[in-house]
Amino acid sequence: MGNLIIIAVGSALVSNVVLSQFLGICPFLGVSKKVDTAAGMGAAVIFVITLASAITIVIYQFIMVPLGIEYLQTIVFILVIAALVQFVEMFLKKSMPSLYNALGIYLPLITTNCAVLGVALTNVQESYNILESIVNGFATSVGFTISIVILAGIREKTEYNDFPAAFRGTAIVMVTASLMAIAFFGFSGII
Repeated sequence: MGNLIIIAVGSALVSNVVLSQFLGICPFLGVSKKVDTAAGMGAAVIFVITLASAITIVIYQFIMVPLGIEYLQTIVFILVIAALVQFVEMFLKKSMPSLYNALGIYLPLITTNCAVLGVALTNVQESYNILESIVNGFATSVGFTISIVILAGIREKTEYNDFPAAFRGTAIVMVTASLMAIAFFGFSGII
């Protein structure tokens, strides 16, 4: 149980996928303009990464390793992730059209979100079992959600602030994200 807590805290806070590994930057910067949209993207990423972690580790351990085709892991993982994202996209389009429209192009981009693939590959590299993989996937996606929602909240609060011309737009977002990364670095002493 202690090992699972270490994996969860390490994945969510210490090794935050966006702020320390710099994976998933595209939706992090693109969908973080409003807290509601960021939370919706975070929920979609939590679902996809957690499910992808479970499915990819099962496929890897019970199909690929016995057949000796571990070298195909990246291709297989991308196909699994693409199928899951299509499922999420169809679900959101049918049940939550406003969120579907708000996420726009960034929803299908979860397929190419390197954070999703990064978690699946990390699970294999760290030799996690199925439960550890699911915990790692869930915690990593919660860390992604925490960081994107915090950035969205900061962007909403600073939207009408008077910044020097050189810092308007993307520049101030990058400075904010950098300061967030420094703040999250403070969690490294936990583990």
